[in-house]
Amino acid sequence: MAGSIALSLTQQLDQFGKPLAGGKLWFIQAGTVATPQNAFQDSALTLPWPNPMILSASGRIGQLFFADGSIKIRLTDANGVEILVADGILVVGASSGGGGGSPVDPTTIIQTGWLQAIYGTGVISGFVRANGRTIGNATSGATERANADTLALYTFLYGQDANLVVSGGRGASVAADYAANKTLTLPDWRGRALAALDDMGNSAAGRLTATYFGATATVLGAAGGGESKALIASNMVAHTHSGTTGNDSPDHTHSYNSFSGATVGGGGAFGAVSSAGGFTSGGASTRHQHPFTTDSGAGMSSAPFAIASPMMLATIYLKL
Repeated sequence: MAGSIALSLTQQLDQFGKPLAGGKLWFIQAGTVATPQNAFQDSALTLPWPNPMILSASGRIGQLFFADGSIKIRLTDANGVEILVADGILVVGASSGGGGGSPVDPTTIIQTGWLQAIYGTGVISGFVRANGRTIGNATSGATERANADTLALYTFLYGQDANLVVSGGRGASVAADYAANKTLTLPDWRGRALAALDDMGNSAAGRLTATYFGATATVLGAAGGGESKALIASNMVAHTHSGTTGNDSPDHTHSYNSFSGATVGGGGAFGAVSSAGGFTSGGASTRHQHPFTTDSGAGMSSAPFAIASPMMLATIYLKL
């Protein structure tokens, strides 16, 4: 169900009667201050306009289509000076034939800041990739998107996560920083899976802790974990290797040779030895033990092993 508003295809003029070249038309959800509303180029609502729409050199607005309901618009000149603000504008001529009198349910429209996993890798209209690059206005030099249509997402992320880096540091306000051509760093989901905060408005569940996750799991945007792990001594169960040969083992002897001329006297544990020239040998069958211990870690190394769960990769986008 789609319709349009009376502003569609009109020419806008400045206070001197000249075409509002480069003017900016913002589409906002009715009853809100600046929550973006989708506008489309076609009645099937498949080709979104940038938000804001930049007016042509003749100050003309493109053809507009919206989902059924009411919207708010804000029109400024190229420098951001406000020309017109209007709220509660009815979307007229809906394909349902109802005249567009019912309000739009915002839960049926993907909103600024929402994540979207898409099976693709390139740039998509109306979205930026959550890749740790930057966004900002058209003259900011941002690396992911430098365009006026980034304002809504810039504002949203600026307020949601104070840890996202603003070039040159955060100033007096988000509006001031955006106008000062500062860039904002996007959340970085490269090579990371998505997990829920450990509290989400409730007490912490303790399923993710700093001890093992490696970061505070109740902080939005915290990143932790890894794809591999190497065992160290403290990961092993405490143990020793020790023992003796048993006393009940079969009797055995220890043979030895000695050179003639060296007389060994007495019996001792191994019996008497006589010398008679050349080599002599002797032995005894006294039963005895051989104690031993071992070093449990000697000669061993700890090579990392994989702990990544099975997964399939796509690109995570953020709605402008």
